[in-house]
Amino acid sequence: MLRFFGFIFSLLTIGVFVAAGSVALVFWMYGRDLPSHEQLAEYAPANLSRVYSREGRVVDEFATQRRMYTPPDEIPPLVKHAFISAEDKNFYTHVGFDIVGIGKAVVDAAQGQRLRGASTITQQVMKNFLLTGDRKMERKIKEIILATRLEQTLDKEQILALYLNEIFLGQNSYGITAAAETYFNKTLEELTPGEAAYLASLPKAPSDRHPVRDYDTAVFWRDNTLREMAENGYISSETYLREKELPLKTVQSGDYPSSRSEMPPRDYFTDEIRRQLSDRLGEEKLFTGGLSIRSTMDPTLQAAAAQALRDRLEEYDRGIGIYRGPLETIAPEKLAEDGWRDAMAGIFLPRDIEGWHPAVILEVGETSARIGIDGVEDDEDGHFLNVAEAAWARPRRDGRVQGKATKPADLWSVGDIIMVSAVTAEDGTFEKWTYRQIPELQGAFMAMDTQTGRVLAMQGGFSYQSSVFNRATQATRQPGSSFKPFVYAAALDSGYTPASIVVDAPVEVETGAGIWRPKNSSNKFYGPAPMRTGIEQSRNLMTVRIAQDIGMERVGDYAERFGVYENMPNILSYSLGAGETTLYKMVAAYAMFANGGKRVEPTLVDRVQDRNGNTIYRHDRRECVDCQSDTLLEAREPRVYNNSQQIMDPVTAYQLSSMMRGVVSRGTAASTVGKLGVPISGKTGTTNDSKDAWFVGFTPRIAAGCYIGFDTPRPMGRGAYGGTLCGPVFRDFMEVALEGHGSFDLPRPANTVLVKIDRFTGQRLPDGASGSHVVAELFRAGEEPRVGEYGAYVDGGFVMGNDLLLFERGEVPTETINVQGRTVEVPSNPTFGTMSSGGLY
Repeated sequence: MLRFFGFIFSLLTIGVFVAAGSVALVFWMYGRDLPSHEQLAEYAPANLSRVYSREGRVVDEFATQRRMYTPPDEIPPLVKHAFISAEDKNFYTHVGFDIVGIGKAVVDAAQGQRLRGASTITQQVMKNFLLTGDRKMERKIKEIILATRLEQTLDKEQILALYLNEIFLGQNSYGITAAAETYFNKTLEELTPGEAAYLASLPKAPSDRHPVRDYDTAVFWRDNTLREMAENGYISSETYLREKELPLKTVQSGDYPSSRSEMPPRDYFTDEIRRQLSDRLGEEKLFTGGLSIRSTMDPTLQAAAAQALRDRLEEYDRGIGIYRGPLETIAPEKLAEDGWRDAMAGIFLPRDIEGWHPAVILEVGETSARIGIDGVEDDEDGHFLNVAEAAWARPRRDGRVQGKATKPADLWSVGDIIMVSAVTAEDGTFEKWTYRQIPELQGAFMAMDTQTGRVLAMQGGFSYQSSVFNRATQATRQPGSSFKPFVYAAALDSGYTPASIVVDAPVEVETGAGIWRPKNSSNKFYGPAPMRTGIEQSRNLMTVRIAQDIGMERVGDYAERFGVYENMPNILSYSLGAGETTLYKMVAAYAMFANGGKRVEPTLVDRVQDRNGNTIYRHDRRECVDCQSDTLLEAREPRVYNNSQQIMDPVTAYQLSSMMRGVVSRGTAASTVGKLGVPISGKTGTTNDSKDAWFVGFTPRIAAGCYIGFDTPRPMGRGAYGGTLCGPVFRDFMEVALEGHGSFDLPRPANTVLVKIDRFTGQRLPDGASGSHVVAELFRAGEEPRVGEYGAYVDGGFVMGNDLLLFERGEVPTETINVQGRTVEVPSNPTFGTMSSGGLY
């Protein structure tokens, strides 16, 4: 008997060793060439990146998966306990796998049943990160092997954090932090036990436990998790009973506002951030790196820029007065079948225009149309749009514009989608709905800080959701006369002064295409005048003469130095803005006029930090002296040193800024921008046939510019000039931007003097002179003209009595000439003067 039991024991022992060996062999075979579990120690999940305004408000997100990483020590115990109770109650005690669960899974498989999960949290981590999601036994074995190895590499809290940050929880939410915001608009710390339990119930079947569509199922599994939490000792019985009686309130059911609803819709500003950071950092890092992007956007100024541009574009469109048809059309049978709200929900429509709503025509009457308005609840009678509210919109018939619409059917049919806005009384009460139309004319506006380069506002068109093309950065257009300041800047650095006399007379230029004869916009010639007059009144002929004198190579050097053009050709027509550039480049260049000639790079981003808070990009490169010291010496404070490159003589910058103030106060922008009543420098620009209109201006603190034109350039019609189209946009924006602006004084460079000059003749006046003809001009000390002298003129001229007469040699008339409104006889043999430091004699 003993021998028999000994034999049995030997067989059992051999069996155990064989089984153990077999298991070891299996684990050895499947353990070869497995992915490295050690890489999880450096886990960096694909996190969304967020854009913040200057005040720290979230204004946009970039993501491929909506995930926000939360470190292990920042995940509340309540959240951890909810998921452990729902997924793996023995998590803190097992070594990576659950032997009992595995045994049951093996039995089920042997009986031909579907292989059950039986996966611990550690195993799920390995499956999610390193293995496929199939249910083959081979994958299960590999999962167990890797889970065991992972338990030896990371501690439990690190493993749990990997799981909680990676798990998919429905609604495009990956990880618990994103899910808490998606379902409840809360942080993890703000979650109630019931809310945490609901999130913990989602990993197994998020699509089948929707909080609205599958409400009863969702509540059942929430309560089931709460019960497990109570049985495991994580919450009290009282808490369990209280929480299970509460309704499941979520963002999806409308009980909480969505975090996205609190965020403004994507606009031109944040989309340009996306474009620029994708180029700088790479698109993958931007969309998966969990970056914190501090933008330079001022939300108040951004809203002001958008509204100012929209108002002017719509005003022009209404002035044209043509109805261009509906945005989209829904078939009447689809309206009846799906209901107008569901039918509209499936159509992408512009919903980012402040105060405007997409609306669908439901019924057409004799004087009004009944409409359904997106985002607006129906009242008992419905909403109506009277045809009188679209009286300005003339319909087209057979390709021809008709007269005024007299009934709704002249414009609209059932199923047409249009735009409407509410008209309110002075007390804010609703009065009626009015028709709005997205203009065909487009434009852009941009404003930036002249000292730092921070872009404060950028609007690249009427509506981003209507057209994502950013006309501030992507549209290359001829700047027209708004380019002239670069010609004048080059001239001022070449010996000219604001009082230098330039002849406004016909010019002929030989080109490869024949003779070019530039003209002033008025088609008139005005004779000799100070250079200041040339920029104030935008005299083309004076500008061309200056460019001829100093040479287009020098003008091109200035345009390239300020970043307006690259490799500008030495073509004389470029002096009048015939080349193409962007509003972005023009505003940045004007900012350098405003700050005294220092280089400044425009930026939409102040700083970018990675998911760990490390700064990976910073725009401000100024040095802070003594900022690194642990202690401050007595009477010695840290100071920021501006190390910007000086690219223009400060005297030239002052003179140019002063001349451009005349453009606003009495020149081509006086009737619009001049109405602000504050010292602003600027320049209008209008290209041939009024295809493009510009105004770019600045104060010592803010540079801003506007461009308006059709996307496919064509004439905008009579009266379409930079001053009349863009001037009002700049003015309306600056009314907001100038609040609390501070001093408008231009810093006066050292070793300079201000003297009184007659702005009509360029003559130096006594210091006590006053009147509308007097202007204070800046000169370098020692180079100012003496009293009675005229501004220098390079080409020559002659003096007769007290009158200065200037013409190029060979062009002097032989009888009379009009000088400042007086007829003066010209001698037959005039004596030409010569150039001196102070003027012409």
